[in-house]
Amino acid sequence: MLLDVEESQLVLVDYQERLMPALFESALVLDNAHRLARMARLLEVPVWGTEQNPAKLGPNPPALREVCRKTLAKMHFSAVADGLGDWLRPPARPAGGNARSLPKHLQKPAAPSQPERGSIVVAGCEAHVCLLQTALELIEQEFDVWVVTDACTSRTERNRDAAFDRLAGAGAELVTTEMVAFEWLRTADDPRFKDVHSLIK
Repeated sequence: MLLDVEESQLVLVDYQERLMPALFESALVLDNAHRLARMARLLEVPVWGTEQNPAKLGPNPPALREVCRKTLAKMHFSAVADGLGDWLRPPARPAGGNARSLPKHLQKPAAPSQPERGSIVVAGCEAHVCLLQTALELIEQEFDVWVVTDACTSRTERNRDAAFDRLAGAGAELVTTEMVAFEWLRTADDPRFKDVHSLIK
């Protein structure tokens, strides 16, 4: 299964200024997060951000905050617990017609709320805490989750890699920044190919 740009949303988890210096390969990971954000903007993929206890850990970098539709300040390690899942689902459509005038047995049952963009590409920090818990809860909410491994990190490689093992076992797809780019594009004929390609050269 390939990522579909029309079905994708990007979630950037906790790339915060006071957290990043303590993390393994943080400069590389942050560069890849910026690439993902710029690619998403070029390809009109909605981008959402999260910040864990920003009063203590500071905000995400301005370039990431700027590309996000919204940034969720959270205290739970899982952003889903603080409402991220609601942001990722479209608002419920009101029922058409005057349903109240029909007897109950003639009314159509409400359609289940399905995400219009149900493929969630997620990257962030720390991989074994906030990213892991957010991704696992998104899977529980029946989103397809794609974890961008080269845009994720933890304080140690062991914790990061343990998170990837657990996420893969739970059904998340593990990808890289370049995999996301080329799957979103699908073809070199895409008019945005040169701009996206220039971000990953």
